[in-house]
Amino acid sequence: HTPGGSSGGSAAAVAAGLVPAALGSDGAGSVRIPAAWTHLVGIKPQRGRVSTWPRGESFQGITVNGTLARTVADAALLLDAASGNHAQDPHQPPHLDVSGAVGRDPGRLRIALSLKPPFTAVPARLLPEVRTRVVELAERLAASGHFVEEADPPYGQIGLTFVPRATAGIAERVGEAPFPALLDRRTRDAARLGRLLGGAPLRAARRAEAVLHRRIGGFFTSYDVVLAPTTAAPPPRIGALLELSGFATDRAMIAACPYAWPWNVLGWPGVNVPAGFTPDGLPVGAQLLGPANSEPLLVQVAAQLEAELRWAEKWPSPPVTARSAAA
Repeated sequence: HTPGGSSGGSAAAVAAGLVPAALGSDGAGSVRIPAAWTHLVGIKPQRGRVSTWPRGESFQGITVNGTLARTVADAALLLDAASGNHAQDPHQPPHLDVSGAVGRDPGRLRIALSLKPPFTAVPARLLPEVRTRVVELAERLAASGHFVEEADPPYGQIGLTFVPRATAGIAERVGEAPFPALLDRRTRDAARLGRLLGGAPLRAARRAEAVLHRRIGGFFTSYDVVLAPTTAAPPPRIGALLELSGFATDRAMIAACPYAWPWNVLGWPGVNVPAGFTPDGLPVGAQLLGPANSEPLLVQVAAQLEAELRWAEKWPSPPVTARSAAA
């Protein structure tokens, strides 16, 4: 099964025990999704927490650098080590001691359990085996004394602001490729769309971020943290998307991963935590989401869950098939 992407190499290396922790980049969930599909902790920090220089804004500001590890403490420690800014970075959030938050009591929090996928161009459905694990995590938080209820952030049609920024970023990178003809046709098609959307649609998408900050930020006057699935489905088999067209690839990715990308538009932090396994033994992840500069709070909640669930001591164990038994 795929470790997900685009930081799947980092996630696979950590999950296999080759390294204790690794960096990744998250432009639409690319730290949190691989973490969910490999039973890891993945921290997507506040935009600007880890410099992306010499690109002041990677992929029009939606992509940030984050960390993956088997434990909250290791992921937070690497985040602190990697944090910092170039003098010309356009985003320079205040310094935070994220690893120092591990083990601190977060107090009694108001947690919104958000199970509805945000606005997407094609249908997306949360699969029952994933929903069950995320709801169990919510019940665990409630048993720890937190107030938990179902509520969804007012996303609106946030997807309309994501596509111009993402595809314009792809077009920028493709324009720098030494041999663009060698790129996957789906990458070239996305770049073509990005060039079409790189004018007025991109400017409108960038302006909309301030409106989204106010609207979704208002949600955090009622709640401290959002708990949501990281993906709608467990990891698919390797090669499942290989022969698909560009549109079919997009449909498949959106169906599997409709939950992570809104926080890239907002630039706010999120943390994937392991939520257990499907009946087939495949990893499931849930994400803790907060407003600007809330990494310490999210890490406190994640560490509280880790102390109870001890996920670093557990490993995926897919059922033995006739083929694997013969091997």
